Amino acid sequence: MSCPARALIDGHARRVTYLRVSVTDRCDLRCVYCMSEAMSFLPKRDLLTLEELDRLCSAFVDRGVRKIRLTGGEPLVRRDVRALIGGLSRHLASGRLDEITLTTNGTLLSRHAQALADHGVRRVNVSLDTLDPDRYRAITRWGALDQVLDGLAAARAAGLAVKLNAVALAGVNEDEIERLVRFAHGEGMDITLIEVMPLGDVGVAREDQFLSLETVRARLAERLTLTPIADRTGGPARYVRVAETGGRLGFITPMSHNFCESCNRVRVTCTGMLYTCLGHEEGRDLRRALRGSEGDGLLHAAIDDAVANKPKGHDFDLSRAGPPMLARHMSVTGG
Repeated sequence: MSCPARALIDGHARRVTYLRVSVTDRCDLRCVYCMSEAMSFLPKRDLLTLEELDRLCSAFVDRGVRKIRLTGGEPLVRRDVRALIGGLSRHLASGRLDEITLTTNGTLLSRHAQALADHGVRRVNVSLDTLDPDRYRAITRWGALDQVLDGLAAARAAGLAVKLNAVALAGVNEDEIERLVRFAHGEGMDITLIEVMPLGDVGVAREDQFLSLETVRARLAERLTLTPIADRTGGPARYVRVAETGGRLGFITPMSHNFCESCNRVRVTCTGMLYTCLGHEEGRDLRRALRGSEGDGLLHAAIDDAVANKPKGHDFDLSRAGPPMLARHMSVTGG
């Protein structure tokens, strides 16, 4: 028996309309702010199957989620991800879902871009922290910048809107932020800057990596005219228009200025753990609910319990000494 549709509203009167789903913890890169170099990945049997992912996402659509973002790890390394998107596209066709998007590192985008567009994906986020090939290899530990640039070209050729995501890294790419902004806007792409977050042991002290976007914004404002605009894309970014380029620049500031008061998101890991806040360890096991019953009653009950207990906000604090605040890596939770 199907569960009647009920909006997902948390205890702080915020409505959940945005689901981020990790389809794999694996990635073909080892970015220094995301993973350690010698990562141990989950056994494939622990991951949700294609059918379970579809069932889970559809349950959230039943409850009023309007946007689904597929993440990883790197989502395009999962062989059946295109079939998943093709199946979920029925919710786009019915009008029950507004958007399916992906966050990708772009290395495999050249071979998948057209298929994504054919399945109803209209935009993608691509992580790119530098335009220098040697620096790119250092940040990703072994990546090739040309693969990403080819992926961007393929995405645009397929008609996909592209937004670049760049993590601001102290002493690494802070001298290149303006160049990244001008490159993105010159190619007709938005760009969003992101602060480092204390997730997982990556072998580097987070406080050494952290660069406040307040500092970055002040530096940019010395050379560019930044005008705040009210645009929202469903996520936490706050945007400005850059007069010199005409493009849109976003800032995601979980550390220097959190955005929790308007949070409309929940995340599901590739193993089916539902986290209602990126900065808290408490989660709900949706895989157990999926595998415990052919119906969706247990699944909806677990979702209800999680959303009802969604915290008001995270408590990230880089000034705390010791190991990262959360042991799980971003690649496990979903970037």
